Amino acid sequence: MDTGEIEPSALRGPYRAERDGGPRRGSEWRAPAPASAVTFSRRELDRILSLYGRKVAAGEWRDYAIDFLKDRAVFSVFRHACEVPIYRIEKNPRLERRQGAFSVISATGHIVRRGQELDRVLGVLDRAVRLVAG
Repeated sequence: MDTGEIEPSALRGPYRAERDGGPRRGSEWRAPAPASAVTFSRRELDRILSLYGRKVAAGEWRDYAIDFLKDRAVFSVFRHACEVPIYRIEKNPRLERRQGAFSVISATGHIVRRGQELDRVLGVLDRAVRLVAG
């Protein structure tokens, strides 16, 4: 089979390795899907980013990072990008029936608040903005 006569796109596709017996190369390679990482729902992420926006406007927070791990989702908040996070907002579904899936953890590792409802857990961080703004 002369590859000069064949359309290059004919060699691509999900079943190329089965068609011609060769390994997949270059742009045909696809990374395996992550093993069901825990994520924040759209509503949860909207609530967290709303709080983050208010804290940035108040000048308290400056940067954030989101990590979707196999066992938990973490939203880390930084005062400066080069520091350790001031707070970590974690969602751990394994703890949902025990202590609650959501928790706010300080820079020292102390669990500030834990619970079933995200709004109540974030209330511990939101209070400072209300006191200053009100």
